[in-house]
Amino acid sequence: MMQDTTGMATPKQSGFRMPAEWEHHTRSWMMWPARAGFWDDIAATKRDYAAVAHAIRAFEPVTMAVRPEDAAEARSMLGGDIELAITPIDDSWARDTGPCFVVDDRGTRAGVNFEFNAWGGKYHPHDKDNAFASYVLAQANAPTFNSRLVAEGGGLSVDGEGTILTTKSCFPNINRNPDWSQDEIESELKEMLGGDKVIWLPGNPEEIETDGHVDGIAAFVAPGVVLIEAGDADSPWHAINKANIQALEGQTDAKGRRIKLITIPEALEAEAAGDRFCRSYVNSYLVNGGVIMPQYGIRSDDLVRETFEALFPDRTVRQVPIANIAIGGGGIHCITQQEPST
Repeated sequence: MMQDTTGMATPKQSGFRMPAEWEHHTRSWMMWPARAGFWDDIAATKRDYAAVAHAIRAFEPVTMAVRPEDAAEARSMLGGDIELAITPIDDSWARDTGPCFVVDDRGTRAGVNFEFNAWGGKYHPHDKDNAFASYVLAQANAPTFNSRLVAEGGGLSVDGEGTILTTKSCFPNINRNPDWSQDEIESELKEMLGGDKVIWLPGNPEEIETDGHVDGIAAFVAPGVVLIEAGDADSPWHAINKANIQALEGQTDAKGRRIKLITIPEALEAEAAGDRFCRSYVNSYLVNGGVIMPQYGIRSDDLVRETFEALFPDRTVRQVPIANIAIGGGGIHCITQQEPST
């Protein structure tokens, strides 16, 4: 039976750590698009979700959370190789509503259940999504560490060796944690994720959907290596990109290694549909033996693919068109959540 660890020792005190995304996965979790009135063309969005799910399934199992009323449609569109988990949900962003899994050296897997308030109360209802992490952990038979911190998985990147990357524009935002200081948030992240050092980037306060999630800005891709968006002078966020790069320059990780930065462009030429369109190539996803990255149908697609191929010579890079996901303010990383192997 799943154990609830509320009131017990923290994950760090218990010997747990959040593994890096490049470590082996048991499966990937996703959530079938559900919020009425949110998507420009929800049928097209569902086709893009299915395409991402099948791209991941070529490398590892995928479980798709689906509302009971959507089960028949999802089964028809996904086929028989994607497992369905029938459960109430409000929305479709598994990175942010799912748990942050943690592991220990004994081969035990547990999970952290942060509070979720729909990115600062931007969407209602969100109570079912706030319960989704507990549901996933129950399905995985993983003990649960509950945190009072309002936080989303997209606001975090870890190297699996004690370093946590996040942004000042997100979790310290008054719309999430008005009664927490930045130092208190940092301490909670270390305890919940088994971290020793938190690196704070400025983030992006002008990105109104998530308030500057780090997974649209920068991500660990190897110990001591961070992939970060540079953009160019034509980018409306050029100064913001520059500030995030400057915040990482000269930084060392929890092991004392000087962090190496790999820069990639934004998908500036992508045909946008509204202010929240996600143009981030950083918002890609590492799976077992592969990298799933967005395809916008523009010149920079090939450049970034080559960068990923150089970064991950032992992985297969798969590009998936995501225009009908990007209009919702997120990308491939936002709609996935890894369940690590023990």
